[in-house]
Amino acid sequence: MSKTIAVIPGDGIGPEIMDATIRVLDALDCGLKYDYVDAGVVALEKHGDLLPQHTIDKIAEHKVALKGPLTTPIGGGFTSINVTLRRKFDLYSNVRPAISFPGTKARYENIDIITVRENTEGAYLAEGQTTTGEGDTEVATSMIRNTRPGMQRICKYAFEMARKKGRKKVTAVHKANIMKTSSGLFLTVAREVAKDYPDIEFGEMIVDNACMQLVMNPYQFDVIVTTNLFGDILSDLCAGLVGGLGLAPGANIGKDAAIFEAVHGSAPDIAGQKKANPCALLLAAADMLDHLDMVAKATRLRAAIRDTMEARDRTTPDVGGTGTTDTFGDAIVERLRATA
Repeated sequence: MSKTIAVIPGDGIGPEIMDATIRVLDALDCGLKYDYVDAGVVALEKHGDLLPQHTIDKIAEHKVALKGPLTTPIGGGFTSINVTLRRKFDLYSNVRPAISFPGTKARYENIDIITVRENTEGAYLAEGQTTTGEGDTEVATSMIRNTRPGMQRICKYAFEMARKKGRKKVTAVHKANIMKTSSGLFLTVAREVAKDYPDIEFGEMIVDNACMQLVMNPYQFDVIVTTNLFGDILSDLCAGLVGGLGLAPGANIGKDAAIFEAVHGSAPDIAGQKKANPCALLLAAADMLDHLDMVAKATRLRAAIRDTMEARDRTTPDVGGTGTTDTFGDAIVERLRATA
């Protein structure tokens, strides 16, 4: 049975890592078909719009998209494309796994943490931004808005995901001791939802302590659920534990659509040089396969990535190899074909 997905190659190194990822997906024989669409600077140059309506329509049609890194031009009143996509499709859950792989020069080994971040509310949206006065009397104000339905669905998603994946613990990270309304509502709802999942251990931690604890003893964490701004920060911190954003996939999940992406930037300084590590997008593709109920194929893909990195077989320089984006993909493809 075939499935068509929207594919957004992206800007900078995006097309290079997307090409490698598509070749790997084809080697898995997933029955996927690809509908290529544009977004970002490429779309602006071709269509005069960072996010053309045609692209939005195709994501809505196929309900699943695989996305390379996009560039939002600085200045000129441009809105973040990623934020626009999240709002457009109500992609309320941002899921960021941080998993250790060999050969990364990371400070830790055997890390396996998933951060579930609320994606549509909170301080990150910077609503109600105003500036009054000037000079010494200037005051900048921004509103934080969390809703009970928004907090309920992100907490429920985290617990349901934990149960489905056989995870043992969910930790709610908050700042309810100071932000007693916005963060307080999140913590209250998290406690309420946790009662419906007695099979999963529930913990709660203030965000500044959570940052310290992640550095001191990350092994105490399993699944973290938190609000938008805290999740943005914590998910990058967790990526740092396993070697950086080059190994950081992201999934943006809503009721009617899901977009899977590499969360690193478009790296225009190395675009076209075939130096880019495709692993973040490959791992995002594995998460996409899980979402499409192709769990066995996703498991094979992650195993092939791990084996290739452990052997340092044609890997890119950032993980200790001397290969290129293409040779890294070739090495993974060969392993997948050998285990078919």
